[in-house]
Amino acid sequence: MGSTEFPTTLLAESENMSAWQVDEPDGERTYHLELNQVTLHFFREEWDEFLELVRSIRSE
Repeated sequence: MGSTEFPTTLLAESENMSAWQVDEPDGERTYHLELNQVTLHFFREEWDEFLELVRSIRSE
């Protein structure tokens, strides 16, 4: 999971994925999504947009 240098909060975790947030020293909060070997990094606005995208997905 994320860095231990800055305050890190685990948001969710499954067997192959995890999401966490980090409070950066400049006051910015960043979000991180780890999917097996790939980690995506988001600023707040990007994270909000990503969550909207995921919520818009409908299973049929």
